[in-house]
Parts: sequence; C-alpha cells; structure tokens
Amino acid sequence: MAGGWTRDGAVQDQIDDTMKDAVHFARARMPSGQGKTYCDECGEEIPEARRRALPGARTCVPCQSARDTRAAFSVFNRRGSKDSQLR
Repeated sequence: MAGGWTRDGAVQDQIDDTMKDAVHFARARMPSGQGKTYCDECGEEIPEARRRALPGARTCVPCQSARDTRAAFSVFNRRGSKDSQLR
C-alpha cells in the first residue's frame, strides 16, 4: 500500500535500488588484477592463503579491516527527508 502521491511498490523499488547500488559499489571495490606479496599500507607480507583466496589482494587483513571500518557514504539520498521535500 502506497501513501500519498506514491504508487504501490514505490518503497520496495527504493529498497531494491539501494541494494543494487550497494552491491555494485562493493563489487567495484573488490581487488582485481595482479595482487601484491607485501601490503601496500604497512609493508607486512600478505599470507599465501589470503593471496589464493582473494586474487588481487593488495593489503593484509588488519589493514583491510581498518579500511572497512572507515565511514562510507552514499551518493544517493533515497529516503527523501521531509526537509528536502519541502524545498
């Protein structure tokens, strides 16, 4: 059931689009190409098991974990806050 001026299913469409964008962004961030033997950030050796499991790895696990915990941003604001709708 849609509310106001939206059509039925509009909210689900927004959710689906947000998920598709997140998957696309995650895939774009995956390493590709030639991997490294030593971490780009700290210089420690990247374990062989990580290099086999993730071809193209350029960072060790601790450095990648630190990168992953940094704040991420979204390019699109699909939530449509009340303030943005009133402008």
